[in-house]
Amino acid sequence: MIDRTCSFCDAQENEQNPIIAGNGVYICKNCVTSAYKIMFGDEQVTDDTNKELVTEVTKLMTPKELNSFLGDYIIGQERARKLLSVAVYNHYKRIFKSDKNDDVEIEKSNVLLIGPTGSGKTLMAQTIARVLNVPIAITDATSLTEAGYVGEDVENILTKLLQAADGDIQKAEQGIVFIDEMDKIARMSENRSITRDVSGEGVQQALLKIIEGAEVNIPPKGGRKHPNQEFTTINTKNILFICGGAFDGLDDILKRKQGQNVLGFGHDKKSKDEQKPTYDMAEPDDLVKYGIVPELIGRLPIIASLSEISEDDMVRILTEPKNSIIKQYQKLFDMDNAKLTFEDDAIKAIAKKAITRKTGARGLRAIIEERMMDIMYELPEYDGYEAIITKDVIDNGDDPIYIKNSTIKTA
Repeated sequence: MIDRTCSFCDAQENEQNPIIAGNGVYICKNCVTSAYKIMFGDEQVTDDTNKELVTEVTKLMTPKELNSFLGDYIIGQERARKLLSVAVYNHYKRIFKSDKNDDVEIEKSNVLLIGPTGSGKTLMAQTIARVLNVPIAITDATSLTEAGYVGEDVENILTKLLQAADGDIQKAEQGIVFIDEMDKIARMSENRSITRDVSGEGVQQALLKIIEGAEVNIPPKGGRKHPNQEFTTINTKNILFICGGAFDGLDDILKRKQGQNVLGFGHDKKSKDEQKPTYDMAEPDDLVKYGIVPELIGRLPIIASLSEISEDDMVRILTEPKNSIIKQYQKLFDMDNAKLTFEDDAIKAIAKKAITRKTGARGLRAIIEERMMDIMYELPEYDGYEAIITKDVIDNGDDPIYIKNSTIKTA
């Protein structure tokens, strides 16, 4: 071993104080520590310094604060918001506040969101990632296949997460992965199939190791793996996985569990409200019957159900969230020095139309886009005007009422 001396303090290199060599210059560990304290204050420098720096960026909010933030963007779904807030808080508390010397190891609490289309599953995951300032990768489970088959490898999910983190592996390893349409990869029956199910049970089996936590080699630019390719290793131990799905047909399983499809005499006839099960009654066994393998259900211990959006909720979604579709259009009008007003009856008409389409909150945007297209086409000509959207505009496609508004500032 070559004897090296620190250029700053003349200390000799040893096992406790190793030296880093530069271009004709040497610096020891003690001097590096002193330099850090000068730059960042008299704080203890440990092997987890980078991790603590990430903690400063990602402020750990309480469950109530997380739920309040979700409430600014998601209307209703109080139970699901509360469950997700607690799960996210516990997950990041486990990362940033756990003691390595403690004998108790806290496991990950991945989340499964169950609810009809348009109920806010994807929006919840996006909003949580935004408030925590962590990267998020959103993928569709239907595009995934088992390794070796046509389609995307499961590992490509992590490639998307790494890209969302701008190539920062440490940041990616504390990110969130949202896998949508989980119900579409359910196996065809509760019994194992003899034939290959490469986009169903095969994908579920491939997800097990990644969701639980493992070191996974991924191609940094995506695509299929090949032997001569360079790989990036990502540890998924601290990545929060949120899975979502509509699980159409789950209510039939819940009805059978309630004994509502029983034949014979002596059974009391139940009302329609009593007969209709809700997704919050779903248990792990019901999801296994649906076609999700038990091992995967075990790795998604928190099941949060989202209810179908009511007409009143639709009205609130149009008006209350910070980024509601109506506020977005009002902002677009403001950019052209015009004003946009929706009458209450018009908002209710939009909500009714969305209910009939059965696409949840997504239907609201589609309806407004249809009615606003011609209005937006002529918008630049209405500088200084107020456009009032009435019920007839929504129901019959009539023109809005235009009023010259003297209170609008001219350009």
